[in-house]
Amino acid sequence: MIPFNYDDRLFVSVDHAGDDAPLRGHYHQRGDLVWAEITGGPVRHGSLAGTCDSEGVVRFAYLEVLTDGTIVVGECVSRPERLPDGRIRLREQWRRHGPRPDSGVSVIEEATAALVGSIEEQQRV
Repeated sequence: MIPFNYDDRLFVSVDHAGDDAPLRGHYHQRGDLVWAEITGGPVRHGSLAGTCDSEGVVRFAYLEVLTDGTIVVGECVSRPERLPDGRIRLREQWRRHGPRPDSGVSVIEEATAALVGSIEEQQRV
């Protein structure tokens, strides 16, 4: 049994949570397969796909088209932790490949119900 279920959860970047259009990912899961659609912030469209281990750690590859037209590809290992209110936080150790290689750590958190409502409202406008 996998201790973390990512299916149909919306995650937002902690670093960009105050932005009008925060970086966000809509996650899906079937067994150990995890995938997501990514939008917001500097990302016009993105996707990720990977697998989840028995500890809930997700290893995936990602592809993003940024708002300036740049295409970014890379890989990431996301380690989960449970927040006091039950939501999931992921610490992501990422590495970008290609002409502008880089690496770092990002933090995303499962969106609160209020933030999900706000994002859905923005999408209707």
